[in-house]
Amino acid sequence: MNQNNSRNYSCKDEELPVISKFALTSFKRDAADFMDYSPRFNQEYISGFESKITSAINVIEPQSETMERKLITGRLYATMDGLIDPINRLSGYITLAPDLKMSPADFGLAQLRKGANSRDAENVISSLHLVNTNINKYKENLVAEGMNEALVNQFVDAYNSIDSDKQKQNEILSNRRSIVQNNITLLNDLWDTLSEVFSIGKILYKASDAAKLQDYTFNTLKKQVHGTSSTTGDVSTKANTKGTETVTIAK
Repeated sequence: MNQNNSRNYSCKDEELPVISKFALTSFKRDAADFMDYSPRFNQEYISGFESKITSAINVIEPQSETMERKLITGRLYATMDGLIDPINRLSGYITLAPDLKMSPADFGLAQLRKGANSRDAENVISSLHLVNTNINKYKENLVAEGMNEALVNQFVDAYNSIDSDKQKQNEILSNRRSIVQNNITLLNDLWDTLSEVFSIGKILYKASDAAKLQDYTFNTLKKQVHGTSSTTGDVSTKANTKGTETVTIAK
């Protein structure tokens, strides 16, 4: 598909299927009213709407990539959590070395601990680079106080593992953005159907049912998106979205 196609919708790509799910739920509930208004809104129309939502979800965040990203994230968290004991041990050796004349903070361990505790991979990678440089620079002093090669390798291995996993995450997201961009026509088609449902919903309920009218109001549904767990989850599920990754393409 044409990569230069522009988006007709004013929301993030990953928000569009969720908003559509909200509207579909209301549409199914009010199917009789829509059918009374026009035979166009029959079961075939509902099935087509559902199919477009499913296709959009598969383009934006397919299950296979979602699982892979979860595995990578789990591995990243485990590696960062596993740094706390090595940090404590290295801090002790730094304190014991009288000729080093450096504090653990100067060595880079305070920033590394902060990054590991907050699971900030970018911060951890940067801090590990400094810590590993200092380990090599002052290795003789630290070994004299008892630091062994196994502890040294823990920091080196952590750096290599976290750096590799972040690269894998970035590759997945970059590839996903490209695929989404190539399928804008499909997403615009979903938006067209959603807009039509919104339009008829407003005609049906603007003068008669203020509550139902909100179910067909884009801005109202958009505000509800952040209370959902993901594009593939149940639209009624509430979740804390802090720290989650999304594939966002700015319009």
